[in-house]
Amino acid sequence: MGKRTRRLKALNNEMVTANSYDQWRAAAIEHDEVSGMAEWRDVESTDLFDFAQIRLRLDRLQSLRARNDYQGLLFALNEGIHGNMGGMGKSALYRQAKFGTKRLIEDYITEIDASLRLIAELDDEIIPAQKKIEFFYRCNVCFGRSALMLSGGGVLGFLHLGVINILVEQGLLPRVISGSSAGSLVAGVLACHTDEEMTQFRDPEIMRGEARKDTNFFRRLLLGTGPHLSLDDLEELIERLVPNMTFEEAYAKTGRQVSVTVAPAQPHQRSRLLNAVTSPNVYIRSAVMASCAVPGVFPPVMLMAKNVHGEPQPYLPGRRWIDGSVADDLPAKRLSRLFGTNHYIVSMVNPIATAFLAKDEKKSVLRSAAGSLGVGVGREVLNFYRGIAQKYGDNWPRFNMALHGLHALMDQEYSGDINIVPSFRIANPLRLLSHLDESELLEIIQYGERACFEKVESIRRCTMISRTLEDILYRFEYGDLRPDPKKIHRPRSSRRRPPPTKAQLERLTKSVPAKASAKKAAAGSKSGSRSASVVTH
Repeated sequence: MGKRTRRLKALNNEMVTANSYDQWRAAAIEHDEVSGMAEWRDVESTDLFDFAQIRLRLDRLQSLRARNDYQGLLFALNEGIHGNMGGMGKSALYRQAKFGTKRLIEDYITEIDASLRLIAELDDEIIPAQKKIEFFYRCNVCFGRSALMLSGGGVLGFLHLGVINILVEQGLLPRVISGSSAGSLVAGVLACHTDEEMTQFRDPEIMRGEARKDTNFFRRLLLGTGPHLSLDDLEELIERLVPNMTFEEAYAKTGRQVSVTVAPAQPHQRSRLLNAVTSPNVYIRSAVMASCAVPGVFPPVMLMAKNVHGEPQPYLPGRRWIDGSVADDLPAKRLSRLFGTNHYIVSMVNPIATAFLAKDEKKSVLRSAAGSLGVGVGREVLNFYRGIAQKYGDNWPRFNMALHGLHALMDQEYSGDINIVPSFRIANPLRLLSHLDESELLEIIQYGERACFEKVESIRRCTMISRTLEDILYRFEYGDLRPDPKKIHRPRSSRRRPPPTKAQLERLTKSVPAKASAKKAAAGSKSGSRSASVVTH
């Protein structure tokens, strides 16, 4: 074994065992230098995307900005801003090097980002505020938004928490989030906690205490001897992690547009996507309980909501709901319709689904064909599953749980634009039946963090422009760029923007009196100066 091969192997091991993103990043960059992929990043020519078009647009934008040709820059930006210009959004471009992609793509995204911020901060005499606002609202609609979708996966839902830890740490957590089954529990936690509050889930002592409690719950769930398992243990777990808030109250606090998927227990009904838009008064706790109600393991759940008097009451009392992953584990189409998302980051921890998903997202033709055939046959075989499980499933809950996972896999599509898939070693279904202690659960969270390390740069680059547009529009609506509302009108494209949160509304009400008093003070100083000049002269 040569020196270079030994070094590459050692660097691979460092990445696999890294305890922080900075450690992983340093090993990945050195790996690219040793393997030669750093040179690949510098070479523009490739058949993976239209490099000539990107180079032409990059040179034009840089030239316009250097000449201070702001009208020309705005015209050039208006020609098109989207994440897959010239095919530069292909996932294959982020699988070549360990860290980053073609520098041409990175430079182009950075230039777009800088140009957008420059246009936003220009004086209104150069580009009128109305023209700027219309441009940014239109860009926001055209470019779209990113969403994070958290799959089901039983005890392996703790992997999601590791993924969330890294995204929050790097400032890359999308505002639009969905969760089903085990993913709904993590989504519920995110809905009710700010980024600052989420840091507690990185405290080893706090997590060790939580893991100790949750271990007992999952042992009873997976290894219990009773034919029927009560919702009491699940309710205790959810109440400990998710505050008693409605979707509307949680959105007002955090600004996160969190959705929880639930499936109907009765026939002739459709699954629901519960959030602050479709069901603002529903309690998040009851939505999470319903989404975690695995058929044959837990009984169906009745949702609860807050009435006009602030009291809890049944929501659609004639209906009962079960595990959301049965019908819509990854609700991309519904998120697109409700929140204007078109880019999806998937945290996939379903132990059965991960067996069919290649970790590097590469599949041979033969494997793809065999997988499609197997899924088609399996879907037909398991079509009868839900009815039988609901009728007889209480007699064999753990076998029913396995069949439930198979059904969810066969009946849905499990992929996104960026897929965070944990190592299959931790996703082995047999390990779900072992005795897990708190140290092992903490290890699962760490596996989730490590699975996210290799996707951080692709997430950063692919979401940079959408995050910049969100930031600019926030500043126009509530911050330092907010124009006089009497001088502008909001364009039609602004209707797809999310409503203001409680904190944003408070900021608006505080800024209005402040501006009014500032104007009075300015007017007073002017009149005073005029009086003084009259006296002087």
